[in-house]
Amino acid sequence: MDSAPEGVDPNVPNVARMYDYFLDGKDNFAADRAAAEQILKTFPNTKPAARANRAFLRRAVRHVVDEGVGQIVDLGAGLPTRGNTHEIAPEARVVYVDYDPVVCVHGRALLARRENVDFVQADVREPDALLENLDGLIDFDEPVAFLMLAILHFIPDAAAYDVVKRLREVSAPGSHLVISHAVDSTPDTTPQALEIYKKATASLNLRTREEILRFFEGYELAEPGLTFPNGWRPDDPDAPGNGIDFGYVGVGRKP
Repeated sequence: MDSAPEGVDPNVPNVARMYDYFLDGKDNFAADRAAAEQILKTFPNTKPAARANRAFLRRAVRHVVDEGVGQIVDLGAGLPTRGNTHEIAPEARVVYVDYDPVVCVHGRALLARRENVDFVQADVREPDALLENLDGLIDFDEPVAFLMLAILHFIPDAAAYDVVKRLREVSAPGSHLVISHAVDSTPDTTPQALEIYKKATASLNLRTREEILRFFEGYELAEPGLTFPNGWRPDDPDAPGNGIDFGYVGVGRKP
């Protein structure tokens, strides 16, 4: 990325562009790469963890489609990369949501000629405004899957639980919630990572397994429940890297 769109400060690390860097993408600035490299020094497994998270997304999307869900809202979608949600579920109605203007510019350019796919600029921390933006794009009388991958750990406690509750309240029975969330697995080095993200566009809010499980209140967890990313219905159970434990993932269904 050579230049920043108007209103975007390329000198402030951005969590979406840092994630793009972890996935070996090219849509990032020097400040993003510098911050990401600091994270990698503390957590060398961040890149394989990001890939594991992306692989979980693919499996989870296939699962909700198999469950009969025809609408998917990808919240905090991040920069477009290989294996996007609409490519995994080509028959589904897909709406990507992100609050970052750079993400939205790239997303809309990618999806300019795609049918049944939209990209909305909205802040998940403001659920009522988010739902207004989804009005006319999503039929809440029908099941919908909300994807919240690697986003809730960037939202403080009260707001994070409130938005999940609000989305559950407006969704029809048969709707799904898909979550991946970082966990504090290395308390000796975690404070360093927290300081890096404090200087970025969103701070990091790590939670315990029990705290992550709370997001699924009102949902029935699909097997194997809340687990490590590579342990959730892996395509190849014997593939290397199944021990990556940056956090937990789960898929819930609203009864």
